[in-house]
Amino acid sequence: MEPFDELLRGMRADGAGVRRTEVAGAEVFDGLTLCAIAEGELKVRGEVARAGDIVVVQGSVAVQGHATVFSGTYDVMGTVARRLVAVLPASLVVAGNDECAAFYRSVGSGGPSVVADRLLDWLMVCALKEWFDREHGDGWLGAQADAVVGPVLKAMHAKPERAWTLALLAKEAGVARTTLASRFARLVGVPPLTYLTEWRMAVAADLLTGSATTVAAVARKVGYADAFGFSAAFKRVHGFSPSACRNRCAESA
Repeated sequence: MEPFDELLRGMRADGAGVRRTEVAGAEVFDGLTLCAIAEGELKVRGEVARAGDIVVVQGSVAVQGHATVFSGTYDVMGTVARRLVAVLPASLVVAGNDECAAFYRSVGSGGPSVVADRLLDWLMVCALKEWFDREHGDGWLGAQADAVVGPVLKAMHAKPERAWTLALLAKEAGVARTTLASRFARLVGVPPLTYLTEWRMAVAADLLTGSATTVAAVARKVGYADAFGFSAAFKRVHGFSPSACRNRCAESA
C-alpha cells in the first residue's frame, strides 16, 4: 500500500471545478487546490512561482500576482487519504518550463472536461512525487526514506492484517527491537505499534464506509481476530464505534 497510491485513490478531480482563472492581485484558494501556471507569476507564502510551474496549496491560502492558471480543487475522500494529506505542507511549488506553460495554455482553454480532470490528477501525482523526492516531508511520510524505518512503514502499509510484533517489525528493518523503537519514535513521533494501530483504524474506517462488509470481516482485514477487540481499538482511536462509522464517516467523506 504505497502512500501516494492511497492518496490519489481517495483524491480524484471529478467535479473539482477544473477551470482557467485570471489572477489579478490577490486570491484565496480553499481546500486542496492545484494551479498550473500558464502565464505570469504568483507569490505564495514567500515563494515565487512562474509560468510552467505547479503550485499546490491546502487549507485557506492567499496567493498574489498576475497570472493565468489552470486549476482545480479536490475533495479528499476517505480517512486514509485525509491522513496522508495532513502531512503535506500548506503550499508547495514544483518548477516547470516554457514547454509546460504552453501545454497548460492549450489544455486550459477548452473548459471543464473529463480530459481536464485526468490531466489535473496526473499533474498532482507529478507534483507530489517531485516534492517528496526533493523534501521528503515530516513525520511518517518523510520517515519512509529512512533505511531503518522506511521498510517497517512499507510492511505495515502493505499488510495491516499481519500479526505484527515489535520483533517482527525489527526483523523487517534488520535491526534490534530497541534500535527500531527509538528511531521510529524519533522520526514518526509515536512508537511503532501505536502507529500500526492508528493506520489499521484509518484503513478500517474506509472499509466500513466504502462497502457493506461486516464489522467482523473488517476486523480480520486489519489484523484483529475478533470484532470485540477491534471495536474497542476503533472507538479508542476514532471516538465512536465501527457501527456508527458507516454514517459518520460517510457524512464527512
